[in-house]
Amino acid sequence: MTSGRRRHLGGEPFDWVGSLEGEPVVFSAPCRVDMGGTLDLPTFFVPLAPLHPCTVNLALELRTTVRLEPHVRGRLKVSSRGFPGLDAPRDRPPFRHPLGLFFAAAAMFGAEGVHVRIDSASPPRSGLGGSSVAAVALVRALLEVRRRGGGGGDIAPEPARVARIAQAIEEAVAGVPCGMQDQLAAACGGVNAWEWKAADPAAPFRRRRLLSRTGAKRLEKSLLLAYLGVPHDSADVNGRWIRDFLAGRGRAAWREIASLSRSFAAALQEGDLPRAAEAMSRETAIRRRMTPEVVDELGRRLLDAARRRACGARFTGAGAGGCLWALGPPEAIAGLQAEWAELLAPRPGAALLPVGIAGRGLRAERP
Repeated sequence: MTSGRRRHLGGEPFDWVGSLEGEPVVFSAPCRVDMGGTLDLPTFFVPLAPLHPCTVNLALELRTTVRLEPHVRGRLKVSSRGFPGLDAPRDRPPFRHPLGLFFAAAAMFGAEGVHVRIDSASPPRSGLGGSSVAAVALVRALLEVRRRGGGGGDIAPEPARVARIAQAIEEAVAGVPCGMQDQLAAACGGVNAWEWKAADPAAPFRRRRLLSRTGAKRLEKSLLLAYLGVPHDSADVNGRWIRDFLAGRGRAAWREIASLSRSFAAALQEGDLPRAAEAMSRETAIRRRMTPEVVDELGRRLLDAARRRACGARFTGAGAGGCLWALGPPEAIAGLQAEWAELLAPRPGAALLPVGIAGRGLRAERP
């Protein structure tokens, strides 16, 4: 096989460099805030199936963009803001590396001679699902290169399928169970409740759209998002939740979290913001009792401020740094915005982030 021509998934030779020389391929996808996260892990949603567990997420116009360019034949390069770039031989790409997920995605498609450039509008490791979002955009971009170069495959693959491919790659590299909510929000966009279906491994989720694009646009005035200035590390928190759940500890708490997530979804769909805020605050309190380290002192002050104004507030993902988001009536959020800005000001890097709901998930961008 000549250098630069790798066999793609169908077995035929494919020239990645030649397919990219005319024009780069660029796709973007949105990050998310969430309620009822962790329930998307099979460890939880399979035994909790009688409770019909769901996760709600809101896709945000803080988009991660992946750009594929031609590179040196026989090599792969990944560059991402917030991480040192890495150039590796095609036959020895590192998977145990901060950028290993993206090398693994490229390896799955047999890609080589490709430079993957990742740029995110959200802070690195902010708890908004950034690495999963980038993986979704990368998988879609790799599929597009194959289509452009006549390498076969789907011309316009379904977003949910792209999400499942990206999740499978992430789970393989992580070596532990990984959920799907980040990938689904990135691929599909919008405001959704994802209902997890243990009985059907071939279709383990059902999407329920909670708001139209018009309704989502109105909701933006009822949202607030803050970055705490500290990168999050959810691995230990998630690991503790999993270990305790498997050992039989905290089962009642997780049953209540499943119930509150359904209540939150119903309230959001009905436009009942006070009820949604109450469910959000109760869910956050349960998780804090199980793992107090999910928020630091600044996070606790932000949560207290939200509670005083009858707004719901929650850490994103599994917490332990990253972001907090709040929901409440527009007038209450307006007052909370000023208070949160004052609380965040003394910490370097901490800031309020723009909140716009992304009605669309995966999107091709102009090179």
